[in-house]
Amino acid sequence: MTLQAWMAAGYAEKNMKKEASKRSVEPDLTIRGVTVFRGLVPSEVQRALVDDLREVVASAPLFRPETARGQKMSVRMTSAGSVGWVSDRRGYRYQELHPSGLPWPQIPPRALEIWRTVSGSDRLPDSCLVNFYDADARMGLHQDRDEADLTEPVVSVSLGDEALFRLGNLTRGGSTQSVWLRSGDVVVLAGEARLIHHGIDRLRPGSSTLLPQGGRINLTLRVAR
Repeated sequence: MTLQAWMAAGYAEKNMKKEASKRSVEPDLTIRGVTVFRGLVPSEVQRALVDDLREVVASAPLFRPETARGQKMSVRMTSAGSVGWVSDRRGYRYQELHPSGLPWPQIPPRALEIWRTVSGSDRLPDSCLVNFYDADARMGLHQDRDEADLTEPVVSVSLGDEALFRLGNLTRGGSTQSVWLRSGDVVVLAGEARLIHHGIDRLRPGSSTLLPQGGRINLTLRVAR
């Protein structure tokens, strides 16, 4: 089943494309202003998205980014869209070319449909970060703040093994809250929660059969420029 067929079956409004600025589904959970749509992406579409992402990775291979301090991140990543997010000794930024020098591939249409469904934005993302987590990968608390317009939302799609998603505050420090994200869950950071600190503490290996070798893929859709 395609995402469009799934939507036509009643899981979202049929006129979503005409009214992209209106959310067509309601979140199942809100934590610190961050909305979670449980199981929004059906299993058929999850499998199709994984096939789409194999094509993305074939054109723009996964790489392990380096922080400005010279530390290698535990996640491997790539991007799709007109720009991709990279990190190295020069810092965090968006750029038009993969580190290999090739242009990024296009964002898969199925990923764009998810954005249209939940983002509440009348713009389309120009960047889709693809993070792959193996069983030992983590992502420390951070903010998504490298985009030109911070009023535009961030939409995150979980595929594969469950991950413990931690939410902090708009400033560093203080209490945190965590929630397990499952394959097919979609998270939106928008409004006052757009700059909340967030990260991934650990995975629950073997909790999903979506990826043959296990692990988790996270898609992060953003309007970068």
